[in-house]
Amino acid sequence: MADTILADQDSQAVENNYFKKGCNPFAQTGRSKLQNKRAGLNQQIIKQMRLRAGAENLLRASSNNKVREMVALELSYVNSNLQLLTEQLESLNSSVEVYQNVQESSSIPMIPMGLKETKEVDFSVPFKDFILEHYSEDGSDFADEIADLMDLRQACRTPSRSEAGIELLASYYSHVSLIESRFFSPSGQNGIFFTWYDSFTGMPVCQQNISLEKASLLFNMAALYTQIGTRCDRQTRVGLENAITAFQKAAGVLTHLKETFTHTPSYDMSPAMLSMLVRMMLAQAQECLYEKTALPGIRNEFLSLVRMAQESAKVADTYEQVYQSMVQSPIKDNVPFFWSTMAQVKVNHYRSLAHYFVGTALLDHELRLSDDEDKQEKAMAQLYDTMPGGCSPLDLLRNKEERQRIGKAHLCKAIMGHEEALRTHNLCHHLRKLDVLREILQATHRRTLAKLDEHDSEDEFTDYMDAPDIVSNTEQKAEIEMPMSTKGPLSVFSAKQRWTAPRTVQLHPHDWDLGFTLKGDGPVQVQSLDPFCSAAKNGLKEGDYIVAVKETDCKWMGVSEVMKLLKDWDKTGVDVQVVSMMEGSLPMPNKSATYSGGLSKTYSMICLALDDGNNIPKNRKVTKKMSFLSWGMKNKPKSASTLNLATADYAATLPFNKQRTSFPTSYNNPALY
Repeated sequence: MADTILADQDSQAVENNYFKKGCNPFAQTGRSKLQNKRAGLNQQIIKQMRLRAGAENLLRASSNNKVREMVALELSYVNSNLQLLTEQLESLNSSVEVYQNVQESSSIPMIPMGLKETKEVDFSVPFKDFILEHYSEDGSDFADEIADLMDLRQACRTPSRSEAGIELLASYYSHVSLIESRFFSPSGQNGIFFTWYDSFTGMPVCQQNISLEKASLLFNMAALYTQIGTRCDRQTRVGLENAITAFQKAAGVLTHLKETFTHTPSYDMSPAMLSMLVRMMLAQAQECLYEKTALPGIRNEFLSLVRMAQESAKVADTYEQVYQSMVQSPIKDNVPFFWSTMAQVKVNHYRSLAHYFVGTALLDHELRLSDDEDKQEKAMAQLYDTMPGGCSPLDLLRNKEERQRIGKAHLCKAIMGHEEALRTHNLCHHLRKLDVLREILQATHRRTLAKLDEHDSEDEFTDYMDAPDIVSNTEQKAEIEMPMSTKGPLSVFSAKQRWTAPRTVQLHPHDWDLGFTLKGDGPVQVQSLDPFCSAAKNGLKEGDYIVAVKETDCKWMGVSEVMKLLKDWDKTGVDVQVVSMMEGSLPMPNKSATYSGGLSKTYSMICLALDDGNNIPKNRKVTKKMSFLSWGMKNKPKSASTLNLATADYAATLPFNKQRTSFPTSYNNPALY
């Protein structure tokens, strides 16, 4: 299936930058169709949850036995429908074939994560009210920026499966960190509700806490990385390297999410689930590293075969850890059966490959005078925890009969492992749809049988020993790629501090002496104020911030620039506008994504009362004016293709592998949660 199939008018719209870079909501791909189905299932789940909530309330309120029986019957139907919808959602999470590379014919499929769905959010009215109340400016002057922010959030619902899609999500993440400090005051709620759906259960989570928005964005970044990694062509070295990087970055984002946003109300972002997902991403990266090692071909010599055996055992061990975490409570109740079955198949498959390589090395390669005896002895000593039969590694290498006996035992164990992989594969109907996986499992099984037949005599009857386990080892281990942090949003003017409205103070310098000094760099602050100077008598206070001199906006100016303006005065003096910090500004609560201003810390039912069909109007864009919202940020010209709210030093459009990234260090400051 083609990655993107667009109508002519849609392609033209993309070329004309009608859609934001990294997003095209009209792309008709297998992945987008699955995501549309996911969105539809989420809406059906909300409908059934509304019915269930109403039935449960009626059941508690009614004392009529007949009514209670009817309600109980209806409640059973609703619960059955919810179960069916959950199974359909699990089926979507199991449909991995559309995420694979279309040219793949000999690689085992990988498991991607699906994107979390969300509802639209209208920032316009709450933000305008907050701007007027908190910053004493007309919120209508910033309709352009608010509309662009809403457009950016809407674009993030359909990101493209590419680095541009990652940059789009990272850009909005940076803006969320910015608006968190500008518009979300700890002293009260602003009426904005964020609704996100669990990617595994479809259950809605609705909170006023913006940390839910940030955590869900990180989850979708990780999910997009997994989809990019799954899509890579693993028959080429470049494709394998890209897949390794993508899976390691996904593990890094998930680790960052787990460590930063603790006790999230959404099950798919719980610490246990995130730990399992990190293990799965690292296991898939380790599998790609194994494929990268085997890509040039495996040389049929003793040391190469032993090395590949230990590499295979390493992949099997990593998937064993993934499988064990999947079958533990509470993960096993919601993780797709396809995922745990696939992990089990890969454990058996790669462990069998390890035994096959060791068996081939022992049966096909005898120790010769030209061989490096020391290297082979060292490799054999590192292959087992305990040498089979109690003999030394060198004795085993020199004893042909013992090599034959142990080699056949490894092949027999490999055959049993391949058969177990095929049996497990047949247990899941979603796995049975993957023809590539079945063909690979059958081919490796036939190859092992053929190798055993080469060394088995028809008249030979042998009671094979149980082959010992192979010690896993790797030359390159999959590592978590943590996103780099960068400078967070400036916090001089933010929602956690209250400010007076701008007031005018008339200055009358005496002998070129203002009576105070200035410090800071955009905006400047008054210090060392002489209490007997004319400025102090006219209402200037130490600690005030100068925001304008005469008619010139100086929020962006440093001390030297402001001093030049102040020196340009006449006999009437010079008028400046200043603001003061109000006393009693409260610090932000030290909470993470669970904090929601008194809301329940479980699945919120507030979203059940919201109308899904309402269209959120976009405000008409008006002329932009610099304001308190922009203080402390560089004044850059407005770009039609990007969000107009200033982003300071966020580097929001840079991917994680660049020098600067979109993860601010604000998450390290508990005062911002």
